[in-house]
Amino acid sequence: MKKILFIYGTRPEAIKMAPLIIELKRHLVDFSVKICLTGQHREMLDQVNKFFEINDDYDLELMLPNQTLPHLTARCLTGLDDIFAKVKPDLICVQGDTTTAMVGAMAAFYRKIPVMHLEAGLRSGEKYSPYPEEMNRRIISQIAEYHFAPTYTAKDNLYKEGITKNIYMVGNTVIDALQLGLRLMKKRGDDEYKRFFSFLDLSKRIILVTGHRRESFGNGFENICGAIHEIAERYIDIEIVYPVHLNPNVREPVFRILDAVPNIHLIEPLDYPNLIWLMEKCYFVLTDSGGIQEEAPSLGKPVLVMREVTERMEGIEAGTAILVGTNKKSILSAMEMLLNDERAYENMHKAVNPYGDGTASMKISSILLQNTTY
Repeated sequence: MKKILFIYGTRPEAIKMAPLIIELKRHLVDFSVKICLTGQHREMLDQVNKFFEINDDYDLELMLPNQTLPHLTARCLTGLDDIFAKVKPDLICVQGDTTTAMVGAMAAFYRKIPVMHLEAGLRSGEKYSPYPEEMNRRIISQIAEYHFAPTYTAKDNLYKEGITKNIYMVGNTVIDALQLGLRLMKKRGDDEYKRFFSFLDLSKRIILVTGHRRESFGNGFENICGAIHEIAERYIDIEIVYPVHLNPNVREPVFRILDAVPNIHLIEPLDYPNLIWLMEKCYFVLTDSGGIQEEAPSLGKPVLVMREVTERMEGIEAGTAILVGTNKKSILSAMEMLLNDERAYENMHKAVNPYGDGTASMKISSILLQNTTY
């Protein structure tokens, strides 16, 4: 039996790891699955684990108000080293490009423990965009023993960097999580979600907005909010829902510019089931979130990406998403196109999601069962 330690600290990591954790726990004879939380994001992380009925084994509880990246990195590194000394895992699993993932890989490297990397090979090509995620994932790729790439483009990115061994194109586990989440929600029924969103007129076209990227702080968010304000005034027959990130650099311009607009609803961050329920009901999504770029196309929802560059070009190329940046004019133009041009909307609505079909976790489990070298 191989002992696999999953390390994560944010909501996106929790979502994307959940289906694989559930899948591997089905193989009790082959795998002993342990979970270590860093607590990089606290409340939102706990909501996901509760929804998927996942219990952690270890919790570093690293979250502190306004802590810097160096401070978080140092505390995470020493905390994980102590956990590794106790657990003695055969394999470490990290996901994506967070500080938790990068430090998890680094701590494992110091103890010569093999690392598997979910969502390997994503690249924007810009060192500081997204920051610090672009460098985090490059560092992880140099350390990892097993690379589970979501697309052929991600796989090719690794080859270009001289990484050629143990690369597997499996799709993205976020699609597994989405499908699993929708099944769980269907069992519970629709009533509680309708009550939660009772402030919305579901007969109108609803635009879902999410935004939190560091590189957009300042002028970027001023432009984003200006575009949202203008579109809401031009189209009084739409409703805009913006779950506002807790970061003060996001909340200050959002509430200052958008709070008084009648058809804009500024709400607190949504837990995962409420988010995917709203995503399923909305007309299109305006976001800078990587996960939503992957999830929304599975629900037939066009995505406007508020970033200057994206490591998820597959969606742009497939026609499920448009890169609009943080330029006010570009955002307005793309939103108006989707609201006015039915053909353009239908083309995006029907485009095939390039990020997988919901079988990534089963593929990864099969690969691990066949591999006895770790």
